[in-house]
Amino acid sequence: MRQKRIRDYGVLLDTLPTGPLNKITDVPGVLVGHCTIDTPQHKTGVTMLLPRPENPFTHQYPAASFVLNGFGKSIGLLQIDELGALETPIALTNTLNVGLVHDALVEYMVQRCQSEGVPLTSVNPVVCECNDSTLNNICQRAVQSEHVFSAIASASRDFEEGAVGGGCGMVCHGLKGGIGSASRIIELPEGRFTLGILVQANHGRLPDLLLEGKPIGARIDSQNFEPDKGSIIVLLATDLPASDRQLKRILKRTSVGLARLGSFIGHGSGEVMIGFSTANTIPRDAQQGILTQCVLNEEKIDLAFQAAAYACQEAVLNALVTSKTTVGYQGDIRKGLAEFLPGLGWSSEQEAL
Repeated sequence: MRQKRIRDYGVLLDTLPTGPLNKITDVPGVLVGHCTIDTPQHKTGVTMLLPRPENPFTHQYPAASFVLNGFGKSIGLLQIDELGALETPIALTNTLNVGLVHDALVEYMVQRCQSEGVPLTSVNPVVCECNDSTLNNICQRAVQSEHVFSAIASASRDFEEGAVGGGCGMVCHGLKGGIGSASRIIELPEGRFTLGILVQANHGRLPDLLLEGKPIGARIDSQNFEPDKGSIIVLLATDLPASDRQLKRILKRTSVGLARLGSFIGHGSGEVMIGFSTANTIPRDAQQGILTQCVLNEEKIDLAFQAAAYACQEAVLNALVTSKTTVGYQGDIRKGLAEFLPGLGWSSEQEAL
């Protein structure tokens, strides 16, 4: 059964067109897979984003990262910022599993390169995290190598959202958070381009939550005073020909989407953004001294700024509305936004019938 997303409740955030799935995988070649660990003790997992069907080590993409608030433990950002290139899939998991997932991603790249006859003596795996210890017994570090390989094997275009994969144990604006996605189409004289966002949403306070500019969080629970101490990972993919410098500028605008939902980027929350463009390839074995790339006219970059802001906002809402009520290992209950929307004045088409 198709998941109900925020648009199914009549919420339209902007007028920019979306891709056919309204997900990050509307960018051609991009795939997303999950492996979810959902037991009485564990609400966790891993989500893998594959940037392309070819080996990303031999066919790299221009990439950038932006850290809005650095309360986080992500791996791989240093080399991305120095070299401006992505050379592995991107993994999303929980805080204490970063090292184990990193090791599994190294093994995946070693095996893939060996099978293709590609020499590999160094690689830069990218692993990002949010802390799911409210619902998950995080110290047991449930995510293992086989879960990473399973998530990669399951990668597809039309992936599930909500309390799945790395989002299984996430809490967002005091409600059940998780994985969400959205996309926007950018129209230029040279053609149509897609910008997609995927989030692992684990940030924000309930009293601050806004929907269509209305403070719905306080209406859900006016006595909730939990601090903002969760984090969010934002992944951005586009086939717009943007340089790594331009990608960093575009990534910064995803924070506008968070602010439109009421987040003020609290002290205890880590906001980490990573983006890449599939329009240009950086071949690892290139022999020529000069590589030619197409780059977006900077005077047209506002279109990408808008797309990034709106898609990020909708991705977080999709994470909230697709997540179901979850009971944590210590009995903590977090409800999905969909349970409250009818009482707040937003009903899906099926509920309205």
